[in-house]
Amino acid sequence: MDATIEKPHHITHSLLYLDGVSVSFDGFKALNNLALDISHGEMRAIIGPNGAGKTTMMDIITGKTKPDTGEVLFDNGKVNLTTRDEAAIAELGIGRKFQKPTVFDEHTVEDNILLALKADRGVRRSLFWRPNGDGRRIRDILGTIGLTAHRERQAGALSHGQKQWLEIGMLLAQDPKLLLVDEPVAGMTDAETMTTADLLRDIAKDHTVIVVEHDMEFVRRLGVKVTVLHEGAVLAEGSLDEVSANERVIEVYLGR
Repeated sequence: MDATIEKPHHITHSLLYLDGVSVSFDGFKALNNLALDISHGEMRAIIGPNGAGKTTMMDIITGKTKPDTGEVLFDNGKVNLTTRDEAAIAELGIGRKFQKPTVFDEHTVEDNILLALKADRGVRRSLFWRPNGDGRRIRDILGTIGLTAHRERQAGALSHGQKQWLEIGMLLAQDPKLLLVDEPVAGMTDAETMTTADLLRDIAKDHTVIVVEHDMEFVRRLGVKVTVLHEGAVLAEGSLDEVSANERVIEVYLGR
């Protein structure tokens, strides 16, 4: 048997499975016995008050933070993410988009996507790099993120919303199995917010996506299962209507 294959602790058919995950910083419990189960091809929205543990959860999935206890299993339980560093986790196909867009302002929209494609190649593949297949891939991504007409523009000249879409495109260029998207519509106009919801729904047709967000109208537009975090644990799960009607959710989050 191949020694590199890790024995799964749990039998799971999920893309991502968190069980009993806890982590403390200076005595503050950021995550408290957190459990989360994300299926292949699912889009899930994560909501909750500030300090609920949303960012820490993403830090743990991407290897930025190690939990004190618990398991974080990826790809049907084949890989325990707690044993891997950030670079190795990115290689496995977990991409993260932070709240503030980070694009290469001096480069064109098209070149930003190309740079993301090439960053994904590794040395061996760069030697055999051919632009033809990439041209098609870039066209597809530009079409998906709605920036085809802006391909020659400098990224620095884009609106805030367009920069967010470009960064989502740069993530897509790396063809991740799982996209973690942190507050994608913060600072967007209403029209941009709705466009972003449609964009993510489109992406979710062939990717697994976790979206952390505060904007309830945006979450409603996504139309997906919602997990509510509070004090580092899952408070409620279900449709937005179901969790919105939950007394505890109203008390700790929506009613404020």
